[in-house]
This record gives sequence, structure tokens and C-alpha cells, in this order.
Amino acid sequence: MKNTNMVSSLGVLFTALIVLVAMNSSAGAATEFRVGDADGWRKPGVNETAMYEQWAKRNRFQVGDSLSFEYKNDSVLVVDKWDFYHCNSSSPISSFKNGKSVIKLERPGSFYFISGDPEHCKSGQRLVISVMALHPISQSPPAIALPPGNYFPISPSPSPLSSSGVLVSATLVPLLMAFIANLVGLV
Repeated sequence: MKNTNMVSSLGVLFTALIVLVAMNSSAGAATEFRVGDADGWRKPGVNETAMYEQWAKRNRFQVGDSLSFEYKNDSVLVVDKWDFYHCNSSSPISSFKNGKSVIKLERPGSFYFISGDPEHCKSGQRLVISVMALHPISQSPPAIALPPGNYFPISPSPSPLSSSGVLVSATLVPLLMAFIANLVGLV
């Protein structure tokens, strides 16, 4: 009976370790997004003026990701917000015209891109994206729900603005150590 319990406990431990490794290996993995997917970076047709806005809404961008612009007889300009909304190509932050441009997203916030051809931009060949900061994957166990009833004194929740900014988290290491200690006790 002890051997059966030990084998099943080892199986649970092995599964927990696999999950932990999988969670850590996916953290920080950067993605290269092809702007416009199969269509690439091109002047939208008459009924496609929102194609890049829709493309941006289908994707989630994080610091470290990259945008790949593929185009012919065109260019990509990185511009500020005002230039984006006015299709102003006279003072870009940076410009690319080699047919395949990869731009790394190195900070959180908004990024604005337009075609170097003002007529293309006015037809919808412009893109604004919002880049999120990387958030480490929490390795703390899920919160435990309180039992029904008044087991704990009720006090008002603190305002989110009055937070001290201190984050308390637990890692899986102490839990795994306790689990291993229990396994040793079964042997």
C-alpha cells in the first residue's frame, strides 16, 4: 500500500514540476507579428479602410515583440500621434523603405505607423498599437475562498490609491519542499 501511495505521489510531483517548467519557459517569449498577416503592408481597398485597426485589435503586443512590415513600392514611417492622425510624413521619428522592415517594440505604450505615401495613409494604410509591459507569471497558489458566514471581522477595503505598493507572493518552491517532505515520510 505504501508503494502505491509513493508512486502516485511521485506522479503528482512530476506533473507539478512539468507545469512549473512549462510556465517558466513561456515567460518572456517574444513574438514577431507580420503586419496585415497575409496581406502585408499595402494600401487598403475602398472597403478595407479599417483593416489595420482590425488587425491590431486581434493581437496583443508586449515589450520585446517585433512588427514585421512587408511591402513593395512603399515605406513605413514611425510617427507621433499628431502626425498619425493627420497623415503627416514630413517629420517621422524613423523611416524604412527596404521592403521588409522589422521593428522591435522596446517599451510599453502607443506606437504609430503610417505609409510614407500620404494618399495611402489617408486610405487607411496606418497602424496604431498599444504595447503592454511584461508581467511576470505569478507562481503563487490560487487564492483560497473565504467560507460563508462572518468568520472574520468585516472592515472596509482600502482604496486602490492608498496601496502601499508592497506585493506579497508565495512561490511553489516551499510547497514543493513540503510535498517532498511528505513523500519521504511515506517511504
